[in-house]
Amino acid sequence: MKLATVRTATGTTAVRIEDDGAYDLGVADVGALLAQPDWRTSAATGGTPIALDGLDFAPVVPRPGKVLCVGLNYRTHILEMGRDLPEHPTLFAKFAEALIGATDDIALAPESDAVDWEAELTVVIGAPVRRADEAQAEAAIAGFTVMNDVTMRDWQFRTKEWLQGKTFEGTTPLGPVLVTPDELPGGVRPALTVTATVDGETVQKADTSDLVFDPVALVRYASTILTLQPGDVIATGTPGGVGHARKPPRYLADGSVLVTEISGIGRLQNRARTA
Repeated sequence: MKLATVRTATGTTAVRIEDDGAYDLGVADVGALLAQPDWRTSAATGGTPIALDGLDFAPVVPRPGKVLCVGLNYRTHILEMGRDLPEHPTLFAKFAEALIGATDDIALAPESDAVDWEAELTVVIGAPVRRADEAQAEAAIAGFTVMNDVTMRDWQFRTKEWLQGKTFEGTTPLGPVLVTPDELPGGVRPALTVTATVDGETVQKADTSDLVFDPVALVRYASTILTLQPGDVIATGTPGGVGHARKPPRYLADGSVLVTEISGIGRLQNRARTA
């Protein structure tokens, strides 16, 4: 099942995406849908048919209670940088104000000269869970979506804490759809290809099987700290190829087109624009 939040003349609505069209589920957004205990049943059938053409995709969960992100989580990238594999996930956060839709413009803040890209597979939580064991963590995963963790590197590295460079307003595309695990190879540990291009040039490409901590492990770890709620998202980390690591470094500029794609899920296409 594929679910999305689309903009309408009066706000937003959650839809189910099928080959023959979209179906309006009569709920404000995917986050509100996931808050319903029977969301899988209610989302799977029915709905009011609407055309697929011209849908305006909002962030798949417009206002998640938590946006957790993981750093340093692809083996190949960590090893090529000469680092040891981490013993525990490196966690940081974003806030909902950072999120944009699948084709919205990325706001280039005038305060930053180092706006970078980070393509990421992202977990969406579908049930409350705390101190999850393996089975509970698997059951709590509603599905997966695509994020680009656009980062202001100059702000990120002002201090040892990363958050200030990670959550500039209007920078982080999330979507276009949530895909449930049953539709993906590997299920809750999906084997997918993550790709990012900038102005048509491939800058990142990796397989999610290279993750150090897989989605289930991340749900278990994060839920030890606090209760994960329906609609919360966990971005699982980015592979090599970010602009900051290049020599010389390369960053997004006004007019740059950033495309982020994950096989089996979907594609984000966002143009960077000076705010």
